[in-house]
Amino acid sequence: MALYNQSLEISQRIGAVRTQAMTLRRLGDLAEQQGEYTKAISYLQPALEILQRLESPDAESVSASLARVQQKAESEED
Repeated sequence: MALYNQSLEISQRIGAVRTQAMTLRRLGDLAEQQGEYTKAISYLQPALEILQRLESPDAESVSASLARVQQKAESEED
């Protein structure tokens, strides 16, 4: 996870927007695997926004991941 955070910092610094989005996605996936759904959403939401702005085909799968995590988070609240 530390390397992904480092990658995120570097991609933000150099303006590598697509790399930033994909790193956020990976961080979201890791947070989901650890059961940290709120944290996963905080990574996946900006990843989706970036990919939609770029009109990337990856936006569709990130959107599906985000929906799945939001559903898990809601189930956990019940």
